[in-house]
Amino acid sequence: MNAQRIGEPQLVEEAAAAVAGHTRWVDDFPSTGVRFADLTPVFADGPSFSAIIEALSSVAPDAELVAGIDARGFLLGGGIARTLGVGVLAVRKAGKLPPPVQTCEYRLEYGTAAIEIPGDWLALRGRKVLVVDDVLATGGTLSATVELLERVGAEVVGIAVVTEIEALGGRARLQKYPLTSLVRI
Repeated sequence: MNAQRIGEPQLVEEAAAAVAGHTRWVDDFPSTGVRFADLTPVFADGPSFSAIIEALSSVAPDAELVAGIDARGFLLGGGIARTLGVGVLAVRKAGKLPPPVQTCEYRLEYGTAAIEIPGDWLALRGRKVLVVDDVLATGGTLSATVELLERVGAEVVGIAVVTEIEALGGRARLQKYPLTSLVRI
């Protein structure tokens, strides 16, 4: 594992060490041949969680809003937003918000999924948004989130994740944006 050097280098290194030291690896989950990186122990450790929040907050200090993706992105988004002194937007899985909503459907390896944000009350036009999630794999969810935010007029100023699985190539789908991953595996 190695840390991507974006943001304040010392903060990124501390966070990467915390992730490496507390991640629980689970073989053959959720299916045979997959090695799952469980970040639950990382987030449950106060100093580790704080290190992650500080490092990810340093990558987009001009953000006016943080968009956290369902569900672990909510944890990160809330902490980053508090650190930056801005609001947080929960980007939800389809069917979790009452209408009206703005929806973006995207393809998965095995079907489709959709994400949503409130459709009538949230003024995003022209706002600078940092998008956060726990893992970048194929980039489908992050790409759909960016598309949805831009569709409603937001300006995505960066994308930040804790862990990036390089072999799945998600970074290529997000080349247009500054992307920070604390740990790349």
